Amino acid sequence: MKGPHSRASEEHVPLLHYNHNIARLQTRLALFSASCHHDFPQVFFQSRLLFQNGETKQAEAEKPECWQGRQRQQRCKSHCCCSKSLKMDGWGAGYADIVKENKLFEHYYKEQGLVPEGEFEEFMEAMREPLPATIRITGYKSHAKEILHCLKEKYFRDIQELEIDGQKIEAPQPLSWYPDEQAWHTNMSRKIIRKSPLLEKFHQFLISETESGNISRQEAVSMIPPLLLKIEPHHKILDMCAAPGSKTAQLIEMLHSDMEVPFPEGFVIANDVDNKRCYLLVHQAKRLNSPCIMVVNHDASCIPTLQINSDGRKDILFYDRILCDVPCSGDGTMRKNIDVWKKWTTSNSLHLHGLQLRIAVRGVEQLAVGGRMVYSTCSLNPIEDEAVIAALLEKSEGSLELADASADLPGLKWMPGVTSWKLMTKEGQWYSDWSEVPKSRHTQIRPTMFPPKDPEKVANLHLQRCMRILPHHQNTGGFFVAVLVKKAPMPWNKRYPKVVLTSTRIPLDGPGGKTEVEAEHEVPPGDSQEAGGKQDSVCGPPPSKKLRLFGYKEDPFVFLTEDDPVFNTIQSFYDLSPSFPKLNVLTRTHEGKKRHLYMVSKELRNVLQNNSERMKVINTGVKVWSRNSDGAEFGCAFRLAQEGIYTLQPYIRSRIISVSVEDIKVLLTQENPFLSKLEDNAHAQAKQLGMGSIVLKYIPNPNNPSEPQCAIQLCGWRGKTSIRAFVPRNERYHYLRMLGVEVFRDREGSGQKKRDGEKEGKEEEEVAVENEAELENGAENESSEPTTACSNKETKS
Repeated sequence: MKGPHSRASEEHVPLLHYNHNIARLQTRLALFSASCHHDFPQVFFQSRLLFQNGETKQAEAEKPECWQGRQRQQRCKSHCCCSKSLKMDGWGAGYADIVKENKLFEHYYKEQGLVPEGEFEEFMEAMREPLPATIRITGYKSHAKEILHCLKEKYFRDIQELEIDGQKIEAPQPLSWYPDEQAWHTNMSRKIIRKSPLLEKFHQFLISETESGNISRQEAVSMIPPLLLKIEPHHKILDMCAAPGSKTAQLIEMLHSDMEVPFPEGFVIANDVDNKRCYLLVHQAKRLNSPCIMVVNHDASCIPTLQINSDGRKDILFYDRILCDVPCSGDGTMRKNIDVWKKWTTSNSLHLHGLQLRIAVRGVEQLAVGGRMVYSTCSLNPIEDEAVIAALLEKSEGSLELADASADLPGLKWMPGVTSWKLMTKEGQWYSDWSEVPKSRHTQIRPTMFPPKDPEKVANLHLQRCMRILPHHQNTGGFFVAVLVKKAPMPWNKRYPKVVLTSTRIPLDGPGGKTEVEAEHEVPPGDSQEAGGKQDSVCGPPPSKKLRLFGYKEDPFVFLTEDDPVFNTIQSFYDLSPSFPKLNVLTRTHEGKKRHLYMVSKELRNVLQNNSERMKVINTGVKVWSRNSDGAEFGCAFRLAQEGIYTLQPYIRSRIISVSVEDIKVLLTQENPFLSKLEDNAHAQAKQLGMGSIVLKYIPNPNNPSEPQCAIQLCGWRGKTSIRAFVPRNERYHYLRMLGVEVFRDREGSGQKKRDGEKEGKEEEEVAVENEAELENGAENESSEPTTACSNKETKS
């Protein structure tokens, strides 16, 4: 959900010419913001730009005066506006001076008649209330049921009848319309969850499980579009405006609905225009450890057409499903983005309508016949919603149909789309038809912003099939969604079926004046002159990949050949199955030693190899092996990586130790336990193996329902006299909770506390292997060696 004033909208904002260090710092600030799940004050985004009328305009500086310098900041500590109001204390932080009132907003929506009669005051009261906290359980993982059981039996039960600061905390309830009780909401604000000692365990549970990719803290209405796409494992999916990635994560989950299939036939290409926020998108996607996700960096309104090899010939890639969650004014997010109250004006929607329509047009162009595209905004404004859909349907000349999704989410309350609306300028002037608009306004107001006047044409559009979610109906944010089905090729594609790639000089405005870059784009045969003169209605060509105007320099994606020498020791050491897809393995460097090996699905490999010069890829693949400096002397220089173990393990036939629940507890709570600490069965297996990387595998026993009923696979290391698990800290906490051991940090962050059957006084050590978050360039230049990971030097007792 994206709006120009919301944190989630920054992906649609061009990046200034940052130097590399500042860009890295802002990336990490964005990641920190996501992990804490609160919005940074707007002062952190002073330099953002807004797309308005095709131009980039620097946003208003909102920095308090006292932030100008260190000395002045010291002088005003005791009485300055930033000393209290800008403390990031959760919901509403930094907005104490904002009055939740906007007369223009109320007048506009009263006139539009979108809210049922007699409900407008209730609607406005809901807009002023804080947004409920909502969480979604990662549904595709085999242990989703275990997480749900843990939530219901431990944390939710403790919350019942709780009272904090005079407020009675309601027990969390499942969202009635979300399948299988995988999404929950509560009246607790983020501030209460973070600050109350009574909810400390629940808060740490949320943080840990979110980092592990098992839970996503996501607004309820944001979960709707992926559900309406009806994803199946073989679908090729495009997420056009993907950052920060909560909906992208849902798409990946649905793609992996069958955990027994490591490589689904489908894939997700997640795109975003903002290079910086692409790395936040990478971070979010990496939590799910999928080999079927690719993050790319393009302007969605002119994202390039990709090619693939199909039966030995080149073919155009058409997507089965497209998520078109466009940038919007964001007035449906007032409950969480409070600065929208003072910034809202009707001109926001007028500036964005053209961009939204261009993105939607580009989306349906790339949609396969028979495919579905979901168009969504977090705006309630018909100019950004029904007007875009109506214009898109009219342009399609019958090639598109608005699908009836009323039965797809039983339990969800929504209002049908409207067939008539008016347009208002920021000065308060109303227009009901294009003919009323004076010529002086024609550059700002376009004919596509008005509803069709022909009653028969309006009836054929079926705009009532659009869905508008109002905040007071189910205590959510405001939202709009429409499902489009492609019945035939778009009419302009029918007229010009062949694609001709031409090279054009594109003028670009830069700090040093106007420059030109060379780019490829599609034009109809014999119509190259006409195409250059239709910038109002036809998307301009994307900038050339060869010219990097800003952002990061990406390392290459280099696929290994079947006879690559790196496979010699890996093949024999792990006894890889003959079916192991060696061609799907890639690295991020042409020269020098390969530090990490990644895997992608066969279909994504096809896309990468045929479009290396056509698209800017930020990241793809899941890490399966990492080089270990001490590993070669034990038979293999590459150790297994936990991120890719569920993808890789089906092909490994050696170095697997079957472990019990008690074995896992020992491995995850002790740093270097001796082999003798394992139970007899696992101990005997470990003694048969030489030193080096191993797989620790737990197979559930259906006859013992008190134990986890899902498979667990961990990476480990068999040392000379000891054994250890190589699992990132948050995942370590996750698996211990599944086994009935409650693990959390105290408020000072030192040490861990263990309950539920663990012996008191048991020695606890921090995990040596930290989460290897690779934020950019695949971290090829960063060492991934754990400090004591694979050493053959062990302490003897």
